[in-house]
Amino acid sequence: MKKKIKNQSLGKARDAKQDEFYTQLSDIEHELKHYKKHFKNKVVYCNCDDPRVSNFFHYFSYNFQKLGLKKLITTCYKNQDRDLFSRNAVEQAIYLEYSGGDSGVPDPNKVGIRRLEGDGDFRSAESVELLKQADIVVTNPPFSLFREYISQLVEQGKKFVIVGNQNAVSYKEVFDLILENKIWLGNKSGDMAFKVPDHYEARKTRYWVDERGQKWRSMGNACWFTNLDIAKRHEEIILYKEYDPEEYPTYANYNAIEVGKTSDIPADYDGAMGVPLTFLDKHNPDQFEILGSSRTLGEPMSQVAEKGSYSQGGPRFYLPNGNGTYRRLYDRIVIRNKKLKG
Repeated sequence: MKKKIKNQSLGKARDAKQDEFYTQLSDIEHELKHYKKHFKNKVVYCNCDDPRVSNFFHYFSYNFQKLGLKKLITTCYKNQDRDLFSRNAVEQAIYLEYSGGDSGVPDPNKVGIRRLEGDGDFRSAESVELLKQADIVVTNPPFSLFREYISQLVEQGKKFVIVGNQNAVSYKEVFDLILENKIWLGNKSGDMAFKVPDHYEARKTRYWVDERGQKWRSMGNACWFTNLDIAKRHEEIILYKEYDPEEYPTYANYNAIEVGKTSDIPADYDGAMGVPLTFLDKHNPDQFEILGSSRTLGEPMSQVAEKGSYSQGGPRFYLPNGNGTYRRLYDRIVIRNKKLKG
């Protein structure tokens, strides 16, 4: 019964037409070029990818020899089962295993493709068994199931490079992993455009149809999540500003100063600082320590102000307005400069 409920949940997400975002090959190439050393002699698993339309499969199959891969596996959810190099289609979840081609171009004779017994859900027994064979998982998982997806990867002890929404860092399950230094943001964060299927409903913003009739959706807060080490993770943020109590007010419900932009972090302040979620795009664990977030560290405002004298709405940090009221801020990550600590 539990499996049936999970499958229904995935089906609802698909039916809602929100999870089918197809990553551009250029975005994949620009990100994965920073991880090339990690792929040598590894089994790569793309478990949310139809190989006939997935640019992840395209990238890894055409770069199989160059990256020195051992094997490429892809599975997709209830997709169209057709010969890899034809256009005859019927609905069915599929599994593909690729062992490389000598010419650098996918060789049909080295492609093993078959139907899955189930629906291809990444949580199904079949998919989990394939996951156990993998060294690195690379894909664009369903955003609506991101918490469950990334938790599975960590529980299975897998390395990964996956696309997500930067707001996911505010999820407790995801932020705890960041706090424990088990996952971090990859090289690229910010605006990314995705192809969406024909049935995707039009949006008022960040949606368009190109001259060929292809529908597109862009996200300004898309990013890559990974637990593979990359050079960017060791680049220090250059700090220019000096601490001024007038410029950096202290929160009303936590002993830390407000820093509205990562570029405004004072170079000489050794205490706790609240910074936007976008800080994680530049975080160097050798330079800064992450202490927590406003959702976990902020004291209830009733302890620092009379009821009704502040904006209500859950755990966040608040700044005094100077007239007895308080301004509620967006999520903040609390950090401390390790170079100045102790």
